[in-house]
Amino acid sequence: MENTLGLEIIEVVEQAAIASAKWMGKGEKNTADQVAVEAMRERMNKIYMRGRIVIGEGERDDAPMLYIGEEVGICTREDAKDFCNPDELIEIDIAVDPCEGTNLVAYGQPGSMAVLAISEKGGLFAAPDFYMKKLAAPPAAKGKVDINKSATENLKILSESLERAIDELVVVVMKRERHNDLIKEIRDAGARVQLISDGDVGAAISCGFAGTNIHALMGIGAAPEGVISAAAMRAMGGHFQGQLIYDPEVVKTGLIGESKEANIERLKSMNINDPDKVYDAHELASGNTVLFAACGITSGNLMNGVRFFNGGARTQSLVISSQSRTARFVDTIHMFDDPKTLQLH
Repeated sequence: MENTLGLEIIEVVEQAAIASAKWMGKGEKNTADQVAVEAMRERMNKIYMRGRIVIGEGERDDAPMLYIGEEVGICTREDAKDFCNPDELIEIDIAVDPCEGTNLVAYGQPGSMAVLAISEKGGLFAAPDFYMKKLAAPPAAKGKVDINKSATENLKILSESLERAIDELVVVVMKRERHNDLIKEIRDAGARVQLISDGDVGAAISCGFAGTNIHALMGIGAAPEGVISAAAMRAMGGHFQGQLIYDPEVVKTGLIGESKEANIERLKSMNINDPDKVYDAHELASGNTVLFAACGITSGNLMNGVRFFNGGARTQSLVISSQSRTARFVDTIHMFDDPKTLQLH
């Protein structure tokens, strides 16, 4: 899968990032998202594969394309039998977020990315468009920290695992009213908190790399993005756990249904019979091969954002593979027309 699709998926996230970056700072978050979706879909449909979107723009955004269940790739066309060899056909499940952090793009803030994860058919958890309690941590703490423990307990474990004092630890938390008690507990325990407004996929992945000065992600964010984060952390050996949040009173956003009871019934209809189950990265991304790709739209901890120059653009992407056990940073110059110069820096 990596050999066949590795370069292709890089180009998918690159095209989405470039399209969205053209709307950076213009205050149009919906447009920044829409053009990223369109660019990602167009490039996916040029790949020799039969892909199925298991996590897309979702019901919450009423997206006209890259919706859950949509099929993408050359081999989904009506005339596919004329040029797709069933013996060579790659069937994959795809989780996408063409513009992770739409507000970040709209207001020119750091950390937005175009992201996707792929695995063989059935290899990614089809998360409902609910919320998810998340815990991400570096590989050294894998299997030691636990989402059922308190933040204080987990910080002590992190301190021991990373051989760092608690006051040297930085925990990323989304700035939401629901996290006020969590933020207070982290600070009372002696650790530092980095608040973000959006984009917790990048924060989760940052935990897996030394040198980012991010040592954990805690709190509640969107469930679909949790699966994408889990795929990346699974591929790089980091710690990730997620637990679905189905009670509207917990998140207070009005985005996940009218009642707790109705949401439980919805989960049952999706064959999720234990709504309180804690999933680890291998359960959320269970495929034999998992690939994750991201391209920076605006610059963040991991990647530079899209940089335009006269006649082209430069992007930085990240591809993580469970197959080759690699994390590759890819620097690409895109020549649009006849550029007068190629931007080196």
